[in-house]
Amino acid sequence: MIEFRGPWTGDDVETFLQDVRVPIRLATRKPDGSLWIVPLWYRYRDGCFECATGANAHLVEFLRANSDVGFDVSTNEIPYRGVRGSGTATLTADEDSTVLRELIDRYLDGTDSALAERLLDDDREEVRILIEPNRIYSWDYTERMSDVS
Repeated sequence: MIEFRGPWTGDDVETFLQDVRVPIRLATRKPDGSLWIVPLWYRYRDGCFECATGANAHLVEFLRANSDVGFDVSTNEIPYRGVRGSGTATLTADEDSTVLRELIDRYLDGTDSALAERLLDDDREEVRILIEPNRIYSWDYTERMSDVS
């Protein structure tokens, strides 16, 4: 069960995560113990984040060694608001790039671009990253930034 803290309810968090289209910033540990942060496209449903990345990405190696993650999803424009938290990541094959295709639709509004074609190349092997949060902290600076344009 997810522990929600901050000004937003669980429903508020879900609405924000479904509506905003910025990457999730995912933090993990490298095998030497140092920190690694990577932005990824995500979708949020059933209380979990789903991402996809190439099977040969360093992130996949790091998550196989340590599945604990931290994350942040926040706006880049005033008023700043968002969520951050921690959880556990599970890796599985993204058969037929199903998750990746849905992420491309979410972020690029379709597959009609050179980037989408490159990402969906038949030779590219994809991994699905499922992040199960255990804590989500919401924060919202809307009120304190109300007079800032």
